[in-house]
Amino acid sequence: MNAQTKVSAKGQVVIPKDVRDRLHWAPGTPLDVIEKAGSVTLKARERHNPFARTTTAELDAIPDWPGQPQALDRISRLSNDDIGFILDQQERDAGD
Repeated sequence: MNAQTKVSAKGQVVIPKDVRDRLHWAPGTPLDVIEKAGSVTLKARERHNPFARTTTAELDAIPDWPGQPQALDRISRLSNDDIGFILDQQERDAGD
């Protein structure tokens, strides 16, 4: 589908809502601007997948958790930053 838009005085371009919806581009979606042969292409940046494929050997290499078991619903609420903090703290405690 082709759509039309204009460049504003500030250099801004509005991407029509139906196009954003089809591409699943929410507000704040980072886009790469690719200039080629007098035209511009917008492409959503590849998102890092925190759940990338892992081999069984990599899983086997993860050390056992030395602490008390935790409930899955509690663990699932942790952010990546929270997990990083916990792991860093565990390394600091192991070094003492």
